[in-house]
Amino acid sequence: MNAHGRLAGRVALVTGASRGIGAAVARAYAGEGASVAVACEPSPGPVEQAEKLAAELRAEGARAVAVPGDLADPDAIEGLVATTRAELGPVDVLVNNAAASGPSSWLEMDVDEWDHVQHVNVRAAWLLARAAYPDLQASGHGVIINVTSVMVQTGQPGKLHYTASKAGLIGMTRALAREVGPDAVRVNAVMPGAIRTEHEVEQEPDAEAVYERLVSKQALKRRGVAGDMAGTFVFLASDESSFMTGQVVNVDGGWVHY
Repeated sequence: MNAHGRLAGRVALVTGASRGIGAAVARAYAGEGASVAVACEPSPGPVEQAEKLAAELRAEGARAVAVPGDLADPDAIEGLVATTRAELGPVDVLVNNAAASGPSSWLEMDVDEWDHVQHVNVRAAWLLARAAYPDLQASGHGVIINVTSVMVQTGQPGKLHYTASKAGLIGMTRALAREVGPDAVRVNAVMPGAIRTEHEVEQEPDAEAVYERLVSKQALKRRGVAGDMAGTFVFLASDESSFMTGQVVNVDGGWVHY
């Protein structure tokens, strides 16, 4: 463990951390001295990946534990925070990264599909923040980081439920920052662009075709990868951003501009 890192002595709970952006954030936090709860959905593949990542971090000297939990289940959310607290200590940093998605026509999706995406992507972020709040409030440097999406700006078809949920997280970020600012808890959001993760590889294995479609939209002419996101999350979790709250930080290679 890096005893002199920017997050030394802090405990971070990162959802959706078994792979992709979440795993990159977990590695970066551990590298900066944080203890990390690697949260994942409670199915065999993600649990195996989360346990492997936690073991990797422990082998490198960090304190880390895999914490499975169904973010669509409010009781499981309470359990995620309780387990993190019991295994690693009170939570200083909460990263709401996990998301439900999937392409679906807005005319054909059913109410259950819509509700599931909202529950995992938006409701869970609120419930996790509420469950962790006593720890964050007592921390003295409590931080919540929500993960939104460039789709909020681009309005791509086939993802109405997902895009609506990610827009909701921006509103939550700004409102919650006002709610908890008097207790010295900060809330910010990260807006990733087109990031080449394992999920994208599964959905669109033709990397060259995806490159041609996406890179033309960016100012930077290369694909983003999960590691490109990690520095922003470290910055937002650290004291380097101690006067920053209620903000959305784009990490998208210059795709969209405010």
